Amino acid sequence: MFQVETRRTRSRSAFGLLEVIYHATVREVRKNHRNPIIGLLINMLQTVIFVLTFFLLFQVLDMRGSAIRGDFLLYIMSGIFLFFTHSKTMAAVVMSEGPASPMMQHRPMNTAISISAAALSALYLQTLSLVVVLFIYHAAFTPVVIDDMVGAYMMVLVAWISGVGVGMIFLAIKPWAPNFANIGSSVYSRANMLASGKMFVANTLPSGMLALFDWNPLFHAIDQARGYIFLHYNPHFSSWTYPLYVSAVLILIGLMGEFYTRKRASISWTAAQ
Repeated sequence: MFQVETRRTRSRSAFGLLEVIYHATVREVRKNHRNPIIGLLINMLQTVIFVLTFFLLFQVLDMRGSAIRGDFLLYIMSGIFLFFTHSKTMAAVVMSEGPASPMMQHRPMNTAISISAAALSALYLQTLSLVVVLFIYHAAFTPVVIDDMVGAYMMVLVAWISGVGVGMIFLAIKPWAPNFANIGSSVYSRANMLASGKMFVANTLPSGMLALFDWNPLFHAIDQARGYIFLHYNPHFSSWTYPLYVSAVLILIGLMGEFYTRKRASISWTAAQ
């Protein structure tokens, strides 16, 4: 009754939306562990374990000859970092809160904010882990030399946005078929252990094998990232524009599916998910 109405300009509305996304992102970062330092350490430990596992695998199978001339551990880490960025972003988007979530009862909150917060929290954790692991490797073992640092990080963002696109597809399916979405996203993540091309580069593959991996946006992102990281590698059979086009199409389809689902949301879906 005694409420004073204030006119919200477009800029004020935009800043208000960004503030809500920021607080939602902080909540997502703290969701897995109340202490963000512990959450970062867990994420870093997963990365280090994967790097050591693949390093031992290359040693046992004598596959070092297929690597690029340069720092061998940096070659392995380039694939692991982008794989984790893609997979964990996809998982975070799939697990983001849907239209039937109790959080959607709060007026500023909506599914777009929830999806944005999930994606940004994954990017934040992966970027921080990447920087810390590379710094420790640089300071404690050997200097890290990256030919084009900006271009290499741009490929991390390409892997991230493609993870958002794939996650949006599974998120749109999830309210209608939660088991299929959860199993499908898990199978896709496991399949990318090989299909992402972490263990080899596109230039060394015969044309018959290249066709098995060329469909995968993450394969292109990893191969292009190695072109920016290593001076002596120039990728000929991959493109950074392909993942962007695929991601744009996937995000558009996912948003259409999410909009359709939001209009038909039921509170009973929360129990099913």
